[in-house]
Amino acid sequence: MRSLLKSLLLLVFMLSLQGYSPDATAAQSVDWNDTIQKARGKTVDWYMWGGSPAVNGYVNGYLAGELKKRYDITLRQVPVKDIGEIVSKLLVEKQAGKNDGGNADLLWINGENFRTCKNQALLYGPFANQLPNSRYVNWENSAVKNDFGTPVEYLESPWGSAQLVMIYDSARFQEVPRSIPTLLEWIETHPGRFTYPAPPDFTGSAFLRQIFYQLSGSPLKWQEEYKEQELDEALQKTYNRLAGLKKSLWRQGTTYPDSPVRLNTLFVDGEIDFSFSYNQGEASRNILDGLFPDTVRTYVFDEGTLANTHFVAIPFNAGDKAAAMVVADFLLSPEAQLEKSKPEVWGDFPAISASRLEPAMQREFANRPQGIATLGDAELQAHQLPELPSSILTRLEKGWQQHVLKGR
Repeated sequence: MRSLLKSLLLLVFMLSLQGYSPDATAAQSVDWNDTIQKARGKTVDWYMWGGSPAVNGYVNGYLAGELKKRYDITLRQVPVKDIGEIVSKLLVEKQAGKNDGGNADLLWINGENFRTCKNQALLYGPFANQLPNSRYVNWENSAVKNDFGTPVEYLESPWGSAQLVMIYDSARFQEVPRSIPTLLEWIETHPGRFTYPAPPDFTGSAFLRQIFYQLSGSPLKWQEEYKEQELDEALQKTYNRLAGLKKSLWRQGTTYPDSPVRLNTLFVDGEIDFSFSYNQGEASRNILDGLFPDTVRTYVFDEGTLANTHFVAIPFNAGDKAAAMVVADFLLSPEAQLEKSKPEVWGDFPAISASRLEPAMQREFANRPQGIATLGDAELQAHQLPELPSSILTRLEKGWQQHVLKGR
């Protein structure tokens, strides 16, 4: 009996080292060496948002090169403007019984589309807890365990984290509005000097979510059970405030930037005084690229800003599932995570917990350069807000179109 108990304890310990937990969602055991052998010589078509030169450079440069060298995998980025179009295609293929040979092997997926994919059984898995490098992930972190309110349950794998930051030029301002109420007041007393991308653009939608949180009370109330009447009132309050703000926006709210890139252009050209980004390192990267002056800085609101984790998922009918798993695993490797955190590469924040790394790699992460305009980890982490559940987000964006864009 003692021998059996000792064996069981050893098994639990070994599983914990591989990123498993006793209450993990059951998944078919994977022989990782066999997975690597099946992946060799294959091409992984990664469907993802292609609107960031920094992200594209990291994927097509470092990642593609390392995956080819280490595993003889060809990584092929397939840029898309809206991953929802691919989700719609997967749904059609599911209904048609096309269960193998799909074009997409890997998806960079957001919370709204993940919820749809999970509900419609459009994803392969659970697989993420089978990846050797998942042992570096803190799966108990609520921002990893849930994706915009939807339990992940290992159907997608994290590969980075991000937080919303405000961007301003310190050569123009000594003081900036440090809260949502003071920002709204500033906008109304400085007409024409602020705008935001039109939702459903992700960055523009983030501005809506910040306003919603401010006007509806504690962000935590929307992570749990709530009354429908409470939500209706909070949404209407948000629409009314944003509709009333239109006349104070750039071009009196008759038009909105179509992307964060356009927002940054207006900022650099001096047409508006603030930009913002759901990438805390973007301003530093733009300084290095010569797009922003070196006096540009970032800040977060006193009440906090939205923070989330970004994930990859494998479609149910992916043609090369083994190779897609190897790519997802490499994305979590300390080397790949450290590389993309460099300001001159991307400036994206890690999806892994440095405390789970070897001491030497812990020091590498602790001493990584942040960039001249990037806030420190401690300040960012002290001002993080959970993301809005995707069911509410969908209603918020549709309501904005009806009540704000097309309204008064």
